[in-house]
Amino acid sequence: QVRLVESGGGTVQAGDSLRLSCAASGRTITTTAMAWFRQVPGKEREFVAASRTSGATIYADSIKGRFTISRDNTKNAIYLEMYNLQPEDTAMYYCAALLVGGWGSTSSAGSWQYWGQGAQVAVST
Repeated sequence: QVRLVESGGGTVQAGDSLRLSCAASGRTITTTAMAWFRQVPGKEREFVAASRTSGATIYADSIKGRFTISRDNTKNAIYLEMYNLQPEDTAMYYCAALLVGGWGSTSSAGSWQYWGQGAQVAVST
């Protein structure tokens, strides 16, 4: 069993930055692919970014160049650095662990086994 706890959400203005953290327990992330998704009410959970154990990363086109995913294996945690936030980035952000499908299914929420409770990010104009 893997437990994921997100932190770092909040309310910011357009153009600001935020850093989300996801602390994992129950399994070392050195052997686990990790990802960030986001969701707004009434919509499906949307892929944001993922990190392989090799260090390779993949990003959604909508945030490419503004968000950066990273991992700290010594702290068993991953992070999402978000720059130049826009109102359309407002969402609940979720950390995910253990990709049960192949890397080609990374952007599908159903391919991830474990989820955190989420961190709310709100961006005002």
